[in-house]
Amino acid sequence: MYFKDIIGQQEVIERLVKDAQAGTVPHALLFTGPEGTGKLQTAIAFARYLLCRDKADAADSCGHCPSCVKMDKLVHPDLHFVFPVINKSKSSERSTVSDDEIKTWRECVLDKQYFGFEEWLSALDAENKQASIFVTESESIMSKLSLKSVEGGYKIMIIWHAEKMNQQCANSLLKLLEEPPAGTIFILTTDTPEQMLETILSRTQRIDFKRIPSELIEQRLTGPGFMLDADTAAKIAHLSAGSWLKAISTLRINTESDEFLDYFMQLMRLSYGRRLKDLKRWADEIAGGGREWQKRFLAYCQRMIRENFICNFHMPELNYMTEQERQFSVKFAPFVNENNIIGLMDTLSDAQRDIEQNVNSKMVFFDLSLKTIMLMKQ
Repeated sequence: MYFKDIIGQQEVIERLVKDAQAGTVPHALLFTGPEGTGKLQTAIAFARYLLCRDKADAADSCGHCPSCVKMDKLVHPDLHFVFPVINKSKSSERSTVSDDEIKTWRECVLDKQYFGFEEWLSALDAENKQASIFVTESESIMSKLSLKSVEGGYKIMIIWHAEKMNQQCANSLLKLLEEPPAGTIFILTTDTPEQMLETILSRTQRIDFKRIPSELIEQRLTGPGFMLDADTAAKIAHLSAGSWLKAISTLRINTESDEFLDYFMQLMRLSYGRRLKDLKRWADEIAGGGREWQKRFLAYCQRMIRENFICNFHMPELNYMTEQERQFSVKFAPFVNENNIIGLMDTLSDAQRDIEQNVNSKMVFFDLSLKTIMLMKQ
């Protein structure tokens, strides 16, 4: 990951490059902002830049020095990662630490580049277990940073989703964050700084990441690797709300939209007709898909409910639907109104949460269909 690979955040990048060239990089940085705005990616690109041996006064890493070659595989000995993990240790004295999952982490970062917390949990096969950064991690961090830099430059510690540090771990790192060993730089990233200890926040220099402008998301979607047409790119950029992660998720849903639309229409028509036996078959069929597919389907349903509610205001410039979706919405939109919009959205959101928590999917989707019956009559 290079600065050139980051979508948006030019102001942040220029600030980081300026500090690096002036030798005034703070010893503890906090990257914060909405999910999908490139905090982790910028942290890795900045680490590459700091460790690069041949950048001179350039605004990005050289890409060919020994340091950059190691960074290509995220195996630079002076770059360390900390991230939430599932405790798989059977020892009462030692919990799982990031190094135990470093192979999975590298694969995830190198393969996806941009990914969210739920995707990471899926990579860990977390099921309904909670991921955290445990107190044993602080011991590992202190041990690594007590050693001299292997290559004679900076030692960099990136802590992803720093709000997941449990209180013992966070408290153990306070002195280290305040007075780190010479040449050590901490980069903490979080979507929710309000969940972090104030004592941690006060020891870091905060850098806020803004939502990515729609035009930059459109530009990336119409360029190499995606090559979408302008209309589709504009639609996805609008729905992404400034998050590249959401744009990628929406793109995935967009490719499945014909299949999802068919299942959505079945749900609404069968629910309106109170056809319980058919709804049971519908729920069983949906339950046969994988959990990630089910989550994308529920996200699609929520989008369709929003779009149909907006249809009632007769402002087509606010709607982003395919021609097939629009044809269905002509008759369906009046059934989504102020009496049931909140109930429908809450029901779909609850179902998505249950799927994420590994609840029996047949039960989740049949329960969803029963609640939809009641809501469609309001």
